[in-house]
Amino acid sequence: MVKTRFAPSPTGFLHIGGARTCLFSWLYARSRKGSFVLRIEDTDRVRSKKEYLEEILESLKWLGLDWDEIYYQSRRFKLYREHAQKLIDAGKAYEKEGAVFFKYEFDEVEIDDLIKRKMVFRELPKDEEVIIKSDGSPTYNFSCVIDDALMQITHVIRGDDHISNTPKQILMYKALGFDLPFFAHVPLILAEQGGRLSKRFGATSIRQYKELGYLPQAVVNYLLLLGWSPGGDQEIISLSQAKDKFDLRDINKAAASFTFDKFNWLNAHYIKESALEDLYWPVVDVFARQGLDLISFDKEYVLKVMGLFRERTTVLSELPEKTRCFFNDDFTYASDTDKVLEKKSMQELKKLTDSLTNLNNFDKETIEKEFRAVCDSLGLKARDLVHPARVALSGQTKGPGLFEAME
Repeated sequence: MVKTRFAPSPTGFLHIGGARTCLFSWLYARSRKGSFVLRIEDTDRVRSKKEYLEEILESLKWLGLDWDEIYYQSRRFKLYREHAQKLIDAGKAYEKEGAVFFKYEFDEVEIDDLIKRKMVFRELPKDEEVIIKSDGSPTYNFSCVIDDALMQITHVIRGDDHISNTPKQILMYKALGFDLPFFAHVPLILAEQGGRLSKRFGATSIRQYKELGYLPQAVVNYLLLLGWSPGGDQEIISLSQAKDKFDLRDINKAAASFTFDKFNWLNAHYIKESALEDLYWPVVDVFARQGLDLISFDKEYVLKVMGLFRERTTVLSELPEKTRCFFNDDFTYASDTDKVLEKKSMQELKKLTDSLTNLNNFDKETIEKEFRAVCDSLGLKARDLVHPARVALSGQTKGPGLFEAME
């Protein structure tokens, strides 16, 4: 049975690169009706934090990724020490100054990587390496080997920044008599202009993307397209659809480039396709982060406002500014609106206001009819008054249909 794992360290938040690795590992297990393990690599007692762990678990659930088993390395120190002792007893490791060192003895190490294909290593940077530190905690390479072997991981899927670790781990597998898993090293994600992702260009935590108003479907879809393709010209793909098509051998060997244009296009697509009801709580959260309480408003009213702007929204965090006039009488007029509201326009708007105030039915059809009647009485074309009316109502020069917004 195929068994994969994702092994985050709770020393920081879950970022795009880690999320994609987890997604690929999860997909491969699910596509083969296998098992997926979440292993928390919390051996660093100083840097591992509870808040990071909680954020990682919450982010994975938000993306729709579940797991069959979960382990914590901090609870497995006895296992690591026992296997280190086996190596000592076999003469393949030794103790010195409270630490345990593993000796690398080999002619060459060959890796038949499922993505990178064949790689051969004939030398390593050093002849030996600490596997158990003086404080009793294991080093990354050693604990990784023990856990992957004992958890019966069949496919180790991780970023290609781990390639240098793989020959070391293979030597440890062999020294302990463990069967080797298959390895698949996924190319890193690069910034749009090249180089590694930075906080300015894409290296944002999954939680922050959620807070900005990206939808989980869009994040998952975009992560899928960063280095993998469902085939043909298909760009919109769900998690369930990907399970039927995903194969590790289809992952690109070259690094993928993160571009906000494509990411934002996907998010706008999913906003348009989502039911308003499904967007309600994400929108409420976004507004709350900007100091606006939507809970106090009638839900149906909020949904109607969302409906006006859904077609013109890229990320939900744009909505508080765009829709402020619907929830607050105290809003700022854009700097380019002064010329629109000239004295003559204000006089015309006063007449429009008086007419609209007397309407019994305040629906968009009746509003439009009255609006055009006022324009006719003033000798204006409708478009001459639409612009001033929009600015007067919203403080902005662009927006949804005027009559729908008035309603």
